Amino acid sequence: MTQTSQTTDTVAELSALVAELSARLRSLEDQAALWHPEVSEEVLLAISAACAAYLGKRATIKQVHLRRGSGWASQGRAAAQQSHAELHGYGDRQAPLTQIPRRGTT
Repeated sequence: MTQTSQTTDTVAELSALVAELSARLRSLEDQAALWHPEVSEEVLLAISAACAAYLGKRATIKQVHLRRGSGWASQGRAAAQQSHAELHGYGDRQAPLTQIPRRGTT
């Protein structure tokens, strides 16, 4: 093989690799856009107003991160379960738990 044909083969391999990587990058960007949509102007204004009301002065928002975790949901469930336990006296365990017989066991 001559030097020219070897260089041409190498360039062709690199071009194919770049095309493959570009296609993979486009698909990853599409997936990222689905998981992390851009925050709209209205949402930013609402966040800014909430910060201003909480802090008592106008705040400048520099970054907003969209969280997809279940932190808020788990906090909400814990609060509901705790209030239910306090309502029925299960939270502090001062009163003994009552035994409710199952259907068909008496």
